[in-house]
Amino acid sequence: MTERTTTTSRAAVRGFRPGDGPQLVEAWRRSAPADPISADRFRSLVLLDANFDPEGLRVAVDAGRVVGAAYAVRRLTPVTGTDLEPEQGWLPFFFVDPAARGRGLGRRLLTDALDWLHGHGRTRVDFSSYTPNYLLPGLDAAAYPEAAALLGSLGFRTLYEAAAMDRGLVGYRFPDDVACRRDELAAQGHRFGTPTDDDLVDLVALAGNHFTPDWARAIRECLTAGTPLDRIVVARAPSGRLVGWAMHGAYESAVERFGPFGVLEEMRGTGLGKVLLHLVLERMRARGAHSAWFLWTGERSPAGHLYRKAGFSTTRVFRVLRREAAR
Repeated sequence: MTERTTTTSRAAVRGFRPGDGPQLVEAWRRSAPADPISADRFRSLVLLDANFDPEGLRVAVDAGRVVGAAYAVRRLTPVTGTDLEPEQGWLPFFFVDPAARGRGLGRRLLTDALDWLHGHGRTRVDFSSYTPNYLLPGLDAAAYPEAAALLGSLGFRTLYEAAAMDRGLVGYRFPDDVACRRDELAAQGHRFGTPTDDDLVDLVALAGNHFTPDWARAIRECLTAGTPLDRIVVARAPSGRLVGWAMHGAYESAVERFGPFGVLEEMRGTGLGKVLLHLVLERMRARGAHSAWFLWTGERSPAGHLYRKAGFSTTRVFRVLRREAAR
């Protein structure tokens, strides 16, 4: 992910072909050691994505060797309803092998990917907040400063920043003050517990209608794939309405990955979110988890403050970038 000299690269840039996969994974590992990928994750998140188009995965080949790639994607299947977001495209990742850097290849790959998206009518391109199968929320400029400079030179500007956070769970104990608030809420008629099969109808509707359709999709897909219901804790108000939930293990069956997590806006400030968060952390520790982590929150958002009070700390900051151009 870099540009350093004006020497021209000899590499040819083309669409993905059968046989590229193993070399792509190895070149990725050499190029982005802070974020290596395995063959099975590459298969699941890229090749088997419903929106994958082989021509959108631009591959640089030099003397028969894969030396870089830039992935451009547009919706072929809507996240929900019928909206294909016809003006929107994404660049979930790009990389250049260290041995091939300094010859303009990163710029060539990105320009080629952008041209491909523009040819499909995409005038707004985000790096790299693509759902459903994003690999990282955005660019870690601290880890990849040259990539940040290159994207900036191509017109990408920061929309916002996403913080990844972690919390150790070794020695975790349910906090006394949170237990007190849980008991107070229960005395008022709030109910906390593992959802039943029938509760999932309300849960998916809550996630999709009040938060994001991608969370509804993630919940539906992980449960269909066999994620146990005890990975989820739901909260119901005294009226019986489902007003919040927290969970873990929803993404790629990663037991230590927390989320998604949401509480209805009118219930925030009651301590409900804090109770849900710690009920799930307690379950994670009971399953032997040594840590809890997630990739995406606003560091200064109410959720960010809640996480920090629960012992989470920021481990990485990602820039969500956007480039807009006239047709």
